[in-house]
Amino acid sequence: MPRPFSIKVFLPAGEPDGLRIIEKSNWSGVGIAFPRSTFAEVRKRPEMERAGVYVLIGPSESGDLDTVYIGHADPVGIRLSQHYAKKDFWTWAVFFASKDGTLNKADVQHMESRLIALAHEAKRAQLDNQNSPSQPSLTEAEQADAESFLEDMLSIFPLVGLRAFIKAEEREDGREILLLSGKGVTARGFESADGLVVKAGSHAVNEETKSIHRYMSTLRAKLLDQGVLVPDGNALRFTQDYPFSSPSTAAGVIFGRPASGPNEWKDESGRSLRELREMEGRA
Repeated sequence: MPRPFSIKVFLPAGEPDGLRIIEKSNWSGVGIAFPRSTFAEVRKRPEMERAGVYVLIGPSESGDLDTVYIGHADPVGIRLSQHYAKKDFWTWAVFFASKDGTLNKADVQHMESRLIALAHEAKRAQLDNQNSPSQPSLTEAEQADAESFLEDMLSIFPLVGLRAFIKAEEREDGREILLLSGKGVTARGFESADGLVVKAGSHAVNEETKSIHRYMSTLRAKLLDQGVLVPDGNALRFTQDYPFSSPSTAAGVIFGRPASGPNEWKDESGRSLRELREMEGRA
């Protein structure tokens, strides 16, 4: 169950989009989020001389999916310097280390392996990693400590705009179930903090129209490649609950054409999502 916690974000340069130092209540770790353009200054920070796990993030052809690369190093600064020189795709990064230097190479290697596995499971990013590393040999106590540190990291990622490791919310309690029907397919979904979540078992059309937006076509291809969408007769089927950034993107992927999600998603009484939102706004 989620538990309350507080976060302290320090901006050394006084710029909200610049370097951010992130600490969490009752946690021995520290997170460093920064745009690539500030790397020369970030490289001088003492955290760079410690063992750490990092994520490089950049855009992809699909607006809904980031490209990410996950890694670990001891110290983390040397590896990030190599990526700064040789990897072009990333525009910002975040890395985590311990404030007291207690994390070692095996700890961060374990967390790297777990993050890659979580990203594969969530399927919400395009992974630049070519391999899935095996987990190091840790004692039961060491693994418990690493997993505890990882849980705190996972709670911070969304706060810096990274959701690559989070599966779609599966809870529908109290959520308005929405339906999308047309072109011989039907889909179910609901709104959540992630956007519009399409339920597993929903169907999408097999063929795209010529008018489909390029990013939607790219996203459909990526979902097919990842196995989120699979052929099912004359249509495609969602194998897992999957979040889209907006109702229109979800509807466009399902129908294979541009779509007005707020008008086309409807409740069981036939009221559109737009009407439901207007009713909520007047309540």
